[in-house]
Amino acid sequence: MSTETQPTPTAETPETAVRTVTVGAETDHPVEVAIPRPVSRPDRRLLLVDGHSLAFRAFFALSRAAEYGGGPAFVTSDGRHTEAVYGFVNTLVKLVREQRPTHLVVSFDLDGPTLRSEQYEHYKGGRDETPEEFHGQVPQIQRLLEALGVPVVTAEGHEADDVLATLARRGAEADYEVLVFSGDRDAFQMIDDHVTVVYPGRTPSDLKHMDAAAVVEKYKVPPQHYPDLAALTGEQADNLPGVPGVGAGFAAKWILAYGGVETLLEHADRIKGKKGEALRAHRADVERNRRLNRLVDDLELDVELGAAALPVPDPAAVGEVFDDLEFGEGLRNRLFEAFGAPAEEPEAVHVEVGEPVRLEEAAALADWLGDGEDPVAVRPVARPGDAVLPGAHETSRLVLARGSEAAWADLGEAEPALEQALGRWLADPARPKVVMDFKDSYKSLRARGLVLDGVTDDPSLSGYLIQPERRSYALADMLEQHLQLSVPGPAAAAAGQTELELDPGAAEAAELAREAALAAGTLRLSEHLAPLLAERGADRLLRELELPLARVLGDMELAGIAVEPDGVQVLLDDFAGVIEQARAEAHAQIAEPVNLGSTKQLQQVMFEELGLPRTKKIKSGYTTDADAVAELLTRTDPDSKGHRFLAALLAYRDANKLRQTVEGLQKAVADDGRVHTTYVQNVAATGRLSSTNPNLQNIPVRTEAGRRIRALFVVGPEHEALLTADYSQIEMRIMAHLSGDEALIAAFRQGEDLHRFVGAKIFGVEPAEVSAEMRSKVKAMSYGLVYGLSSFGLSKQLRIPVDEARTLMSDYFTRFGAVRDYLRGVVEQAREDGYTATIDGRRRYLPELSSDNRQVRAMAERAALNAPIQGSAADIIKKAMLGVDRRLGAEGLRSRMLLQVHDELVVEVAAGEHEAVETVLREEMGGAAQLSVPLEVNVGFGRTWHEAAH
Repeated sequence: MSTETQPTPTAETPETAVRTVTVGAETDHPVEVAIPRPVSRPDRRLLLVDGHSLAFRAFFALSRAAEYGGGPAFVTSDGRHTEAVYGFVNTLVKLVREQRPTHLVVSFDLDGPTLRSEQYEHYKGGRDETPEEFHGQVPQIQRLLEALGVPVVTAEGHEADDVLATLARRGAEADYEVLVFSGDRDAFQMIDDHVTVVYPGRTPSDLKHMDAAAVVEKYKVPPQHYPDLAALTGEQADNLPGVPGVGAGFAAKWILAYGGVETLLEHADRIKGKKGEALRAHRADVERNRRLNRLVDDLELDVELGAAALPVPDPAAVGEVFDDLEFGEGLRNRLFEAFGAPAEEPEAVHVEVGEPVRLEEAAALADWLGDGEDPVAVRPVARPGDAVLPGAHETSRLVLARGSEAAWADLGEAEPALEQALGRWLADPARPKVVMDFKDSYKSLRARGLVLDGVTDDPSLSGYLIQPERRSYALADMLEQHLQLSVPGPAAAAAGQTELELDPGAAEAAELAREAALAAGTLRLSEHLAPLLAERGADRLLRELELPLARVLGDMELAGIAVEPDGVQVLLDDFAGVIEQARAEAHAQIAEPVNLGSTKQLQQVMFEELGLPRTKKIKSGYTTDADAVAELLTRTDPDSKGHRFLAALLAYRDANKLRQTVEGLQKAVADDGRVHTTYVQNVAATGRLSSTNPNLQNIPVRTEAGRRIRALFVVGPEHEALLTADYSQIEMRIMAHLSGDEALIAAFRQGEDLHRFVGAKIFGVEPAEVSAEMRSKVKAMSYGLVYGLSSFGLSKQLRIPVDEARTLMSDYFTRFGAVRDYLRGVVEQAREDGYTATIDGRRRYLPELSSDNRQVRAMAERAALNAPIQGSAADIIKKAMLGVDRRLGAEGLRSRMLLQVHDELVVEVAAGEHEAVETVLREEMGGAAQLSVPLEVNVGFGRTWHEAAH
């Protein structure tokens, strides 16, 4: 998943499923239970399998097929039955292939008494005797799992469900997406936002994903209350009789009215009629059932989830078991296709390049470069001792590659004529060059007074445009993925020598050879990516947008922005005061001072000493994270000690976080008194720029503390002021353009207050009668639609009932039908095409739209809604930056762009240029895209970033 640096509204998938359930509605303490939406962690997906459940289902399915002539008899030549083994492996292969787990654990029941059978001697006493043919098959399954390298985990005295519950809890706490395969409905109590039960239907391979919403849809109660429902209805398979005459429907009604078994039994006298009498008569059975069906999730298990990574099986070990069980090639091939067979280690193929030639004269450079038609890879190289300058690293060596030839020049020792010739060639836009990490190379050469122009490709950018979801665009990684080529390591030539014996000349030659290989590899990679780039229609984006922008960003990073050092210290001291005040206020509410950063100590104070309501259960107790504390604050009496403690804790955390931001800013101030952030073009899949070292895009803008931090950024002594310009409601304007909604387009063209205009339409009042509360609701919903906000998400964000949120969204779509049609159509079009596209054609490929996994598919649908709008906004601000930079240069202005933060540009204005610069920004930003609605630009002017706000 890529991470946007811009704060976004809650991204929810539009669904009609109920997202909250009220439990205990007829008691004095009803509880609104949120139905969590499953997370998706494709890179951390843990599959837990109930081995006996799967084995039994596989056995009976294949036995019936053989018995009724619908399938083969699974018996070896020496008479051993293998139905359970074959079916188990077949279903496991299906699970691995379709669910794509990264980690896998299987658990089995053990023979002998369990905790539950010791408490109730008739537990599972009504089950039929295990068929003789099944005996002996579980050990064979375990033998095969061992050959595969899949860990099998069991616990004495406990059933597999307890093992899986423990591992599911551990996985959830470690932020895995957990899938639990089990045919036992007791497993439903494990379900939360991280845990989904994969429940088999009529056959082992008929799999249903039971998340919280699915449980509510089928049983009408949240997953944590399913054991209450089962306690009331009984469980025949476990020999646990329930209340006579009470089925799942009645049980659900009772739970929704009175709560779980404990509170339901407290209100049992309220239930009239024969069913009420039956409940009271079988109270002990219900209590026993609830006690026995509660899963144990804190077992001491000798397994680490990190060691349960999906294995690559050993063909010989698996083949031995398959041969013994007489399984054919079909299943064997499917297994290796799903798990992957170990690839034979190919001999490393290095990038081919000749010994680099040292260039010492201008004539030698001209001879080596030739006529200039072929692109040349340029690779500036820093050596120990090269100067580190504000915003750049001055480099003293330049490596060039063309085809399989390489050359290099030492800029620190070059004759003036050679450096001048290099400078002319580097700056010549007609001489094609390929540069990996163009922006950094541009800055490094600028630090030496050299200009780099004529760059036709940067594989880190073209690779990003081809695969925007990729995590790394490092040259070595891309060479290995695309061309199966490797580059020698830095010490390749020194193999077999100790550090003391190392010949400095050999080490230098080895390093030069490596840099030459990297330069040649850059050229090879560029040639490989070019047709892929054209196939995706992204070559124009590279040529006209990303490459020119890299140079502009390089200039901005070199310029940096001035910071007021005294103001930084004052702000740090102020935050320290707030932290101490908040700590003192928190301690005043409790008996003994505690460390407010200690989860364990906070749990003791909050849930034991202060008696606050329990939050979400985690491994160490109950969570004390920010969301939980904020939620508790709304549920406590403002005059209570608990409420005051929570308020002080939040104030302490907020101030501490802001102090850390300012401390990071203080450390980032360079010797020139300016902060030189680094912009990254190839991180966000939508095309957004990100800022790092330090991140200037996460400074809050609407809080007093955030405004004080922005006030630290000031105009430099050589300039007059800072000017800021940003787009007004650009995402909503793009929404109007893409959807073609005539009402929204008319509002923007007439200069209406959009949210007031929309509010008037939805609430059926005059614009002047739209209250601040109405406008706030409409604004949250309008922006939320861009991110796939559901009625549940809107209700949570606005703290309103789900029904009200649903009505609000329904009324919105009634008034603005084209928006509804667009949002529906964009996902379907993406599913058909396999990608979304921005107005300028930036594609984001979403193969997960056709996934069988509902959670993965839902995440891709949210991305499909979001990418065209956010991506178009990113493209527009980038084009605006190019236009502003071009105009400032063309008009001979000394003012310069310093920052880009989301949809805002910050410019340092030279004396006497205010009016001209404002004109440039308004015209270039306003004309960066031709939409069906105008792009409105707001401009501010002042000595600090905060004063220049608008």
